Amino acid sequence: MFLRLTDQPSLGRVLMRTLIAVAYLIIFAPVFMIVVTSFFAQEIISFPPPALSLQWYANAWHKPEFFRGLTTSLEVALLTAAIGVPIGTMAALAIVRGEFPGRGALSSFLLAPLAVPGVVAGSGLYMFYVMAEDFFDRDIKATTGGLVAAHTLLAIPWTVRLVVASLQGLDRRAEEAAANLGANPFTVFHRITLPMMRPGIVAAAMFSFIQSFENLDLSMLLVGPGRITLPVAMLNYLEFRIDPTLAAVATVQITLVGLLMVVTDRFVKLSRVV
Repeated sequence: MFLRLTDQPSLGRVLMRTLIAVAYLIIFAPVFMIVVTSFFAQEIISFPPPALSLQWYANAWHKPEFFRGLTTSLEVALLTAAIGVPIGTMAALAIVRGEFPGRGALSSFLLAPLAVPGVVAGSGLYMFYVMAEDFFDRDIKATTGGLVAAHTLLAIPWTVRLVVASLQGLDRRAEEAAANLGANPFTVFHRITLPMMRPGIVAAAMFSFIQSFENLDLSMLLVGPGRITLPVAMLNYLEFRIDPTLAAVATVQITLVGLLMVVTDRFVKLSRVV
């Protein structure tokens, strides 16, 4: 039986699928190489590897700076998400549902940190912390609180961006129906609005955690002895040694972030928000 002309893939469709496959290959090739390199037995990378081994994972496990960096990164990322997401959610709700002059300017102001390079933001925050320490006579930089405050400045724009997108796609007729049936504003928000906002809030929490957990350019200017994050610990290790230990640490980091995204997408479809 001959296929109909409409059943045959067109040249444009085949070309588009090929370009998409090439794009995915370019994106995931570095990640694949990092994971594969972490199992190489030799210290100096060469292809093909003479043998495979888990020694670099064991080497990373016995490096206390990596464990301390992982603990600090998890602590800072969790606190950043816990502080930045509620603030950003309230700001997004005010921007979308509020009626006051300057909403557009407020939205642009809250999203502005995303356009500032991390090194520039880190340098500015470092100088601000130095002046604040002189004024308040207490340590701010090289502390967990200083890192959390800096990372929160990036968590708020991500939250505003995602929650605003979530709110703009909501149907307000359910809220109006609940209000017409006698529900007070708090009940409408708690029972109707907040559940509908959940995908945007969960996605914002995930992105806030990830951007804090993997942040390097901002963190490396604000950490201190004994209080370094995992990316900074990896950078410090690279100054003295070049071996697959960093690939092993990066593989663990990629696995943690990947599991977080999979679990989040299991409960909240990220494609509806992002």
